[in-house]
Amino acid sequence: MAKKTTKKKRPENNDIEDILESISVFFTNERVRFLIGLILIFLVIYVSIASISFFFTGGEDQNAVVHTSTKDLLINRGQVNNWAGVRGAYVAELLMNRCFGISSFFILFFLGSLGVKWMGICRMSLLKRFLLCSAMLLWSAVFLSFTFLKSYEDTFLYLGGEQGFYLSDLLIKNLGKTGTILLLIAGFLIIAVCLSNKVIPLLRKFFSFSWSQKWKRKWQWKWKWPAWKTKAGTADRKAVDDEEDTEDDKEGMEEDVPEEDEEHHGTTTPEDRPWVTHVPAGDKGKPDIEFIINVPTGDDEMGYETAGNDLPPVVRPKATTNNDNEPYDESAMGDYDPRLDLSSYRFPPLDLLKKYDQGQNQINKEEQTDNQKRIKQTLEDFGINISSINATVGPTLTLYEVVPAVGVRISKIRNLEDDIALSLSALGIRIIAPMPGKGTIGIEVPNKDAQIVSMHSLIASRKFNECKYDLPVALGRTITNDVFMFDLCKAPHLLMAGATGQGKSVGLNAIITSLLYKKHPAELKFVMVDPKMVEFSIYEAIERHYLAKLPDEDKAIITDYTKVVYTLNSLCKEMDDRYELLTKAHVRNIKEYNEKFINRRLNPEKGHRFMPYIVVVIDEFGDLIMMAGKDIEMPIARIAQKARAIGIHMIIATQRPTTTIITGNIKANFPARVAFRVTTMVDSRTILDSKGANQLIGRGDLLFSQGSEMTRVQCAFVDTPEIQNVVSYIGQQAGYQRAYGLPEYLPEGEDKMPGNLDLSDRDPLFDEAARLIVIQQQGSTSLIQRKFSIGYNRAGRLMDQLERAGIVGPVEGSKARQVLIPDEYTLEQKFMQLK
Repeated sequence: MAKKTTKKKRPENNDIEDILESISVFFTNERVRFLIGLILIFLVIYVSIASISFFFTGGEDQNAVVHTSTKDLLINRGQVNNWAGVRGAYVAELLMNRCFGISSFFILFFLGSLGVKWMGICRMSLLKRFLLCSAMLLWSAVFLSFTFLKSYEDTFLYLGGEQGFYLSDLLIKNLGKTGTILLLIAGFLIIAVCLSNKVIPLLRKFFSFSWSQKWKRKWQWKWKWPAWKTKAGTADRKAVDDEEDTEDDKEGMEEDVPEEDEEHHGTTTPEDRPWVTHVPAGDKGKPDIEFIINVPTGDDEMGYETAGNDLPPVVRPKATTNNDNEPYDESAMGDYDPRLDLSSYRFPPLDLLKKYDQGQNQINKEEQTDNQKRIKQTLEDFGINISSINATVGPTLTLYEVVPAVGVRISKIRNLEDDIALSLSALGIRIIAPMPGKGTIGIEVPNKDAQIVSMHSLIASRKFNECKYDLPVALGRTITNDVFMFDLCKAPHLLMAGATGQGKSVGLNAIITSLLYKKHPAELKFVMVDPKMVEFSIYEAIERHYLAKLPDEDKAIITDYTKVVYTLNSLCKEMDDRYELLTKAHVRNIKEYNEKFINRRLNPEKGHRFMPYIVVVIDEFGDLIMMAGKDIEMPIARIAQKARAIGIHMIIATQRPTTTIITGNIKANFPARVAFRVTTMVDSRTILDSKGANQLIGRGDLLFSQGSEMTRVQCAFVDTPEIQNVVSYIGQQAGYQRAYGLPEYLPEGEDKMPGNLDLSDRDPLFDEAARLIVIQQQGSTSLIQRKFSIGYNRAGRLMDQLERAGIVGPVEGSKARQVLIPDEYTLEQKFMQLK
């Protein structure tokens, strides 16, 4: 009976989930959100008209609205003068008198902002807007009620509303009028500080009472006027003026030099000016030179002064006004949402992955006990006594931890690997002597009936869903049946190797699938290289969501080795561009940069942008090395060495882990390794720097090495139909207009020289770029790239065309190009000649 009841409830739960999902889909639809926002805006306009009309018609309508029912007013509409009719009169009376008075317009302001947000007209933070409107609503209602408290007796309009009146009366009874005034001032200052960053310096200046020193000094100068007539007194007064008000520094210096001193320079004796030292000249024919030393006292920041008009007065430098160094902070607009362009994107559900029954292949106790006895008997046959043996059952392996007796050498047990495998009739065993961090020796024995580790079980696990990794990769399960995960950002690059048919391609698909389930298309892009042409072709459907490619390429999945070279060199240019942006933003890695950009502290007009992570996945790396050699290895080594901080990570897989393919440059920059079963111990040492990969049992059995740690993992199995379901689900959703564009790359020798350019085939941005160069009078490729948001190669071609047209001069080393056109009029004449 219990089972029947359970079966009956399942459809009900599914129906409820379907209903909730359909409701969420309905309200996340772009058209529905736009219509709701549009209706909300018209409703706000209607209520605003009714509220404004209340100021003019509220006195006439108040008696009818308060003492007459809505039904009677609807029958006789002439009794209401409000511009919005009967309903408008009721709403205006409710907002203006019974609620918060004039402050109720903040409610309409927030509702209007909500409508604008849902229509997609502009981006804003609704939470910040709600908190601002709520604070201003309460503060202004209490302020108006407290200020115009007596006007509540003989007027139809309550400026603060009834709610404001009650709050004001409550504060006066508890805090008194003085306390209420202080509370209102404090509330106003708190709101002002939250709204603008300029308020805090003003408040600090006010509460430091530095402004009082100015008045104090002016009163002191008034009583010490006779001292101004002396030269020293003039200088002292000028020094105090400069210290008190640096903004008038230049004017003070010009005013403090009398005309008579300019005409009769050198007539003042050094005794009159104690800071002037008389230095005799070497030649008698030359006049003496006055060496002036200005010794500032205290915190005086005044610059050096001159005795006469031979040298211009030195003005203390003001703060730089260079646009590149100006602080940029638009946090008042709310945080930037990188997912906004695909706000309706939904992550793939779990039911797209196949769920395998985990309980059907559990190892039985008889097999476990029998293996323990055989291991103990084999060791005793060779004169090795053990004190205890424990077993840990995993999905495909069982780990037997042996505690040897005192005096037994570990090398004896390590040399019995083949003998133990023979006694257990196992495919292959692996001895870990000793176990890291334990006083035991581990013997890994394959199970007769291995379980399948499904991708569904990893994605549905709590560990995967609650992880805070930047690029979480769920690879499989350990020998203790725990989910094995690692952060690709901390890896930061992954090298995979294994013989044919041992699960290497399934491992790549498992990594890609776990990233698709965790990262939004705005946050992650893939560059997929597939020399075999069939492994990654299934991912073409998500090209406009997750893939990146060169601008002129037709397909995002790269199969031609020549295009692989172009793509890798393009990634090097992308790496250099990103490092330049990080330098301008004064941050060290992509995570800090994106946080700064999301907080709107980086100016997009200066080339800053949100940077997604880029994961480069290369299958059959050995084939590429055979075809291209150093042309492939060098850009990969460059990316592996430098690209960690700017979010470019690489995953390389090969079936031949030989030293000619996995060279020293590759191994040194790929600290994370994944080794499936290989044929020889030499291959194992090449990929892992130790043996062990040749003793794996295959079918997804792998060793993961990162640094000195090595973990045995059973890779998750994700079949081709499962990948097709996930990819199809993502591909059917709205995506970007095109794949993520990488910078253009032209190999050396293929780009055209400026003298050979055909100006009849000019770039569409040629005229605009020429006007920009002439207006700025600065010939710079980076200027064109930044202003028009184009790649470096296209900006370079534009600069070559401008040089060919005679608008800018040739390259002069590290200097900027000379602009040959003086003004826009001459430029228009040049355009007429080019036509």
